[in-house]
Amino acid sequence: MWQFCHLCGKFAMLETEVSSSCMIGSSHSQQADRQAHRELLLRGNAAGCNLMRYNVRGDVFEVYSKYIPIGPVGRGAYGDVCAFTNSETGEKVAIKKIRNAFQNSTLARRTLREILLLRHTDHDNIIPIKDIVVPASMENFHDAYIANELMDTDLHEVVRTTKLDEYHCQFLLYQLLRGLKYIHSANILHRDLKPSNILINCSDCLLKICDFGLARTSCEDDFLTEYVVTRPYRAPELLLGSRSYSASVDMWSVGCIFVEMLTGQPLFPTQSRQEHPVNHLKLITELLGTPDESDLSFLQSPEARLRIQSALLGQERKPLASRFPQTSAIACDLAEKMLLFNPSKRITAEEALAHPYLSALHDPSDEPNCHLTFDFDSYLPNLKVEHVKHLIWREAVAMNSS
Repeated sequence: MWQFCHLCGKFAMLETEVSSSCMIGSSHSQQADRQAHRELLLRGNAAGCNLMRYNVRGDVFEVYSKYIPIGPVGRGAYGDVCAFTNSETGEKVAIKKIRNAFQNSTLARRTLREILLLRHTDHDNIIPIKDIVVPASMENFHDAYIANELMDTDLHEVVRTTKLDEYHCQFLLYQLLRGLKYIHSANILHRDLKPSNILINCSDCLLKICDFGLARTSCEDDFLTEYVVTRPYRAPELLLGSRSYSASVDMWSVGCIFVEMLTGQPLFPTQSRQEHPVNHLKLITELLGTPDESDLSFLQSPEARLRIQSALLGQERKPLASRFPQTSAIACDLAEKMLLFNPSKRITAEEALAHPYLSALHDPSDEPNCHLTFDFDSYLPNLKVEHVKHLIWREAVAMNSS
């Protein structure tokens, strides 16, 4: 097991003791921050002293002068994404601005968590972090800018504009599961898998999973909430408010995404974000049938299980092959193994890779696990906003010093 060390800003093995001087606010930490500030000032353009301001759809981007703007890429809940060219390397990047990243502890920790996950993972199917843009003084550090590899498009756009054939469905699903196996082995739940968070290069169909802002480690019980995952891809246990869940929530999302690739339409479309969860559960039970008591075993209260069964009575299971007769039987079989009401019965990413549907691509020697196991639960919930800001600052220094 590995754990983050507050002193050096790195992950360390639990067997190595981390002394009390590692804590933020210690004299050692303050000395390290002063040294980090000096490094930023010395490195100038490469690390934040020379910033340029650009207006992107009414939002100001303040980035290192080596970045030349190409144009806006997208817009998220916390800010815009803009494409830039690194004039020193010629590399194109997508820079995400997280507006007022330190206005509250939730957003600050979310930003740090995403940076740490991407900084300390390395996989072909996970979007890599290329840079963290920070100003030359901590006092002016309000917005966070994360630079990632720039990809051509996302799966949402591909499905919306293209009829995918069987081979492309297999290849894209294989890469998605390969990346998911890697992050699950690191104890990470993505928790917001959807087509727009799956990036694709058109020339070679290379797929990369992005947007780890809602990701958690499976032991972070205090942070597990049903208000994650966009509604059409949200697992039943989340809709039912379960406070304890596992990597199987990601596998449910993959099942929904897989069927959408095969058919070109969302499997469980919703009318609005305000739609009541029971209405969405009814859509699910129209396909899977009314859950029995064992399917609802993740609900601790027997009364809650009875209420849900009563609300969802009278539905018979419908095989995917009958609903989508143009889809191959073997593809339907894999999707049905992902789309099980009981999360403990759902297929894992590793098991799905070995399914016959992916036999032409499956290669256990080329489907690695992560060499780290993340555990944020031991320290992240206790960090104050200023502490989080210091840790992000140190990550920026580390990236620009390498």
